[in-house]
Amino acid sequence: MNAEFLRNRVKLFEGFDEQRLSELVAGSRIESFASGERLAHAGDAVHFLGIVLDGEVVATVDADGTPRELGRLGTAETFGEMALMTGDAALADLTAVGACKVMLVPLTLFQSHVMAEPRAVQQISRTIGERFRQVMADPANVAAVARKDDVDGLLALKGERPERLLILNCGSSSLKWSVFDTVQPQNDAHGHIERIGSSGTRLAQHGPRCEVTRKLSPGGHSQAFEAMMEALLDRGSGVIADVSSISAVGHRVVHGGEKFTGPVIVDDAVLDQLEALAPLAPLHNPVNVAGIREARRLFPSVPHVAVFDTAYHATLPAPAFLYGLPYDYYENRGIRRFGFHGSSHGHVALAAAQYLKKRPRELRIVSCHLGSGASLCAIDHGRSVDTTMGFTPGEGLVMGTRCGDLDAGIIAYLQRNEGISVTELDKVLNKDSGLLGLSGISSDMREIEAAADAGNTRALIAFKVFCYRVRKGIGALVAALGGIDALVFTAGIGQGSAGVRGAAVQGLQCMGIHLDEARNRAATGKEAERISSDSSPVAILVLPTDEERMIARESLKALSRDYLVRASEACRSEPIPVEVSAHHIHLSQEHVYALFGEGHELTKHADLSQPGQYACKEQLAIVGPKGRIERVRVLGPARKATQVEIAMTEQFKLGIQPPIRESGDINGTPGCVLEGPAGSVELEKGVICALRHIHMTPADALRYGVKDKSSVRVRVMGDREMVFGDVRVRVDRNFALAMHIDTDEANAANLGNGAQGFIDGVQDEG
Repeated sequence: MNAEFLRNRVKLFEGFDEQRLSELVAGSRIESFASGERLAHAGDAVHFLGIVLDGEVVATVDADGTPRELGRLGTAETFGEMALMTGDAALADLTAVGACKVMLVPLTLFQSHVMAEPRAVQQISRTIGERFRQVMADPANVAAVARKDDVDGLLALKGERPERLLILNCGSSSLKWSVFDTVQPQNDAHGHIERIGSSGTRLAQHGPRCEVTRKLSPGGHSQAFEAMMEALLDRGSGVIADVSSISAVGHRVVHGGEKFTGPVIVDDAVLDQLEALAPLAPLHNPVNVAGIREARRLFPSVPHVAVFDTAYHATLPAPAFLYGLPYDYYENRGIRRFGFHGSSHGHVALAAAQYLKKRPRELRIVSCHLGSGASLCAIDHGRSVDTTMGFTPGEGLVMGTRCGDLDAGIIAYLQRNEGISVTELDKVLNKDSGLLGLSGISSDMREIEAAADAGNTRALIAFKVFCYRVRKGIGALVAALGGIDALVFTAGIGQGSAGVRGAAVQGLQCMGIHLDEARNRAATGKEAERISSDSSPVAILVLPTDEERMIARESLKALSRDYLVRASEACRSEPIPVEVSAHHIHLSQEHVYALFGEGHELTKHADLSQPGQYACKEQLAIVGPKGRIERVRVLGPARKATQVEIAMTEQFKLGIQPPIRESGDINGTPGCVLEGPAGSVELEKGVICALRHIHMTPADALRYGVKDKSSVRVRVMGDREMVFGDVRVRVDRNFALAMHIDTDEANAANLGNGAQGFIDGVQDEG
């Protein structure tokens, strides 16, 4: 009956054959809603096309606390098209008017069946256009939609299908696990086993029924996994009924090297590659891999996802990740800075944005993960651009037992004069140093502070050294960012020590960082709290980290991506045209007049590939502190703000070091002087190196299995076949399909206009 209803009543499915309609019905689900029940919330991610089978649905937005109606949908009408096409969150709340019944078509079916039918795509485009015009015709609707907050769901765990995820963090002497239910989060549970392989082994699990703690007999990781399964399956206090209750398993893996820059579905080939990375993290990766193998034995029928600590820092630019060693050490031996604590830094960046009611790409954040292991991270508009840990987790701050930054000459000195072995050195640097080595008391900051309060001089020295290194690191990363909007403290010390936080920000008022001492002392670290003063230009936050939730979020993204990739595999072989974008200038109308004369209009020289964009006959000189570039072409039409895009190699010539940003994202960027025939303009900001990107229509994005703001890897063909990572997808109905790279990137691959690229993988869902 439902197939007949779709064919005869729903305009979108006119022309669909019986087989395709039957597959759509079989793969979709029917849900009934009572009067007043919410079908969808504004700001939520959208994973389904909705079809009203019976009843009526009203769409509303919040207008200063009062629901404002945008429109109503009756039987045989559809919803969710715009969000599916753009990848944006839901625009409005959808509520049942009386009892109603709807069919929910999953995104993968929508992509593989609906988007494969040209007439359906045309119908969707007409529907979106009509609704957009209807809503935006009323200025009050425009204002209400503009106020829509779409950041509350940044940390939500939702996917196309219901999932119950088991998240595992297998360490050398511990095993941590969490169970996340995407439909019923009240069923979430967390547990851990500590002191594996020694006396005093203990298990603790907190679930929806009760909290369980018990001693375990000494044993290895196999015994620990058995104990975890007993706790999870226990009839009285357990979390799951049987093994089949788990739909996917996510694993924390410390090191992904340069190979793994995002979460990945684990197969035998991936496991072999992870084992090959063991020399980069000999204390962590082997036990991570052993944990994955054991979990695959226990849960053989579900997908397993590896999530990497290092992946979050894959966006570090070369000046941040290169050491001052001979280049061969990086190029042929892989020695570079990788960074760690990625899941924690990624989580608090999203949590800070959510707390501040900002999008992550609107903020410059310094994240301070201060625990037994400690690191800082500079996050520029959602991208890690520098961090204190390096090739190993031993670089950077003073930590519980690690020394942090060290003059490499000390190692040579000890080997030459003391005859100390590599094993002894490793023990000194990673086990006997840090807070423990400086204080001679403990690696635990709580015990250090207690001893310092009691007058212990070495404990006080250890405290001061730790806080000084944090303060110095914050200052360095603020300089790397060119400014700061939020400073975030997290992890055991960051959340638990008001003394450390206070000492770490002392003297940073010159950077706009003003602490409220009373708020700082009162902060518990158990929830998100602001500890900056009301007048502080920079928000100082204390946020609890939740690495397991972030691993779950990344696992869901990998699963969703896997579903989409399989649904769009045929499109992955379709080429994307590659265009080389030389340096250029976008001007505001005000600056057009200042540079070319009052009343001047830009003159078209040639159309560009993107509709409505063109190269102008007008050219300008860009002048920097060090030099100038003549005859730089202006692109039209005029924009709201002036923007200058240059290649990396031109930075040195001008004496300007702009960040890598998306076009239009110019806050906190350096300026320059533009010289024209009628005058000059001094820009305070606006110079960027453009992030390589792909322009797509919504239909293109669905065909390729990506969405707006996704980051992908693109393989380009030519004399030097290369894979470009961190390519941002930009989706708009007015775009034409094309990948844009700058002249430096084109030269590296020996490419010119007319080259082709192929999506090689999705790094981030955006």
